[in-house]
Amino acid sequence: MSDSDLMQLYSRRILALASDIPHLGKLENATGSAHRRSPQCGSSVTAHVVMDGDNVAEFSQEVRACALGQASASVLGSAVIGASREVIAQATEELEAMLKSGGPAPSEPFAALETLLPAREFPNRHASILLAWQATLGAIDAAQNPA
Repeated sequence: MSDSDLMQLYSRRILALASDIPHLGKLENATGSAHRRSPQCGSSVTAHVVMDGDNVAEFSQEVRACALGQASASVLGSAVIGASREVIAQATEELEAMLKSGGPAPSEPFAALETLLPAREFPNRHASILLAWQATLGAIDAAQNPA
C-alpha cells in the first residue's frame, strides 16, 4: 500500500468520524446485547439496545477498531435511535454491496458511509467496517428474541 493510498484511506473525514463516535459505552439497562469480532484484524464491537416495538429506543456501543471501523460505527451511532431492524439491515446490505460489489453508498440516514468508498480497494478492512452493523443487528435480535 503506497503512502497516497493510506492518505486517501484515512482521509480527514474518516478521522473526524472516528474521533466522534456517538453513544459510546455500555448501556446498563440493555434488553439486547451482541459482540462481534473480526478474526482478520482483531477489531471488535459490542452493541447494546433497548427496543420500543420494532425501533431502537436506546443504544450504546463499545468500539475497539481501526479508524475505518470507528468511522462506520460513528455513522451508525448518529442515526440508529428510532431506526427499525429492517432499516439497519438494509443499510448493512447496502454497505456490504458498496464495499464488495461496487454498489452505491447507503441512502439516508446513513449516506455519510460514502466517506468509506476508498476502503472498497482494501478487502482486509471490510470486516472491521461491518462490525458495528452486525453487532447492532445481533443486539436487536437478542432483544426481540430473548432466550
